[in-house]
Amino acid sequence: MSGLPFKSILFLCVANSARSQMAEGLARQIFGDDLRVQSAGSEPSRVNPFAVKAMAELGIDLGSHASKSVDAIDPESVDLVITLCAEEVCPVFHSNSQRLHWPLQDPDRKDEDLSDEERLQHFRVAREQIRERLEVLAALCDAVPGTNLR
Repeated sequence: MSGLPFKSILFLCVANSARSQMAEGLARQIFGDDLRVQSAGSEPSRVNPFAVKAMAELGIDLGSHASKSVDAIDPESVDLVITLCAEEVCPVFHSNSQRLHWPLQDPDRKDEDLSDEERLQHFRVAREQIRERLEVLAALCDAVPGTNLR
């Protein structure tokens, strides 16, 4: 699509295990194939099984996703960087990309004594916070003359 304000999005958090993975899956659903969507982290670990479950509820499969290092991302391939960190130190990504920061709490509350259902609920909340922000981003892009992400 010509006239888009950006052609690629990179979602960054620390572990690339939950928030950025969910954002990648949701962005692919919302924006389709019109944008290149990636996610990465400064300390990649593994995709959290609760993130996989929360996204499966929406029909989005994260089961084949793997955590990736921000060092593996070519800065020239990214037009928009969205960081998804709250209390942690967000990863640094050196590029000329536009940037947004969405301070979302890590849904993986390892230090809290929670049932699996309670833990999953934290991931659902984070998922919905991300989805709401992505829908606003899409609506803003749709409202700008000459842009259309749908």
